[in-house]
Amino acid sequence: MQNKCYIVGCGGHGRVVLDILNQGGNFEVLGFLDSDPACEGTFVDDVRVVGQLNTFGDFCQHLATGAALGFVGYKPVRAIVAIGDNRARNEVAEKLRTWGVELINAIHPASQLPGRIMLGQNVVIAVGVMIGTGCQIDDSVILNTGCIVDHGSWIGEAAHICPGAKLAGGVKIGPGAFIGTGAVIIPNIRVGQNAIVGAGTVVTRNVAADATVVGVPAREINSNTP
Repeated sequence: MQNKCYIVGCGGHGRVVLDILNQGGNFEVLGFLDSDPACEGTFVDDVRVVGQLNTFGDFCQHLATGAALGFVGYKPVRAIVAIGDNRARNEVAEKLRTWGVELINAIHPASQLPGRIMLGQNVVIAVGVMIGTGCQIDDSVILNTGCIVDHGSWIGEAAHICPGAKLAGGVKIGPGAFIGTGAVIIPNIRVGQNAIVGAGTVVTRNVAADATVVGVPAREINSNTP
């Protein structure tokens, strides 16, 4: 029997998450939710944008109240946040948790996950992703198309590993970091919180928090701090 869920965010990443859930076959998507009122009532790949996020919050809290009062047949509301921006994705996930929403994962059946892995909630694992044994993938992480995360690596909360990026063994990616398309990170490197690694960059040294690095080998070009 399929579980029922919602997808928060109806943009390009929302379409990807919908496809992953459809391919997996474990969830029936009831609809999209989005913060843009202009999207309400439109369709994304034949799935309707059923409402706005704040209205959804009222609905969830109403159900939670019924559960607390012992209503028969209560089932938790399930959702996944399909927002590409790391900070926004994390903030919306936290908001959903306060509303009592159960956050699910979207894992493409054509990805490869080992038996020994620690996996958080609200995680998206796209087609062709390969994860080595002993990895830890925290909440709200995106592992995008065809990326490789080798053994013993850690991906911090709300980080995004873009398509085709390759992380060797023992790499540690801080919360909110962004690893660009086709980037390569050699073994045991640390990438700090909210750092940005540009597309095609080869990282051979640790990257500080809030730094942006590009090139082969990587060089820092600026800081993302205010």
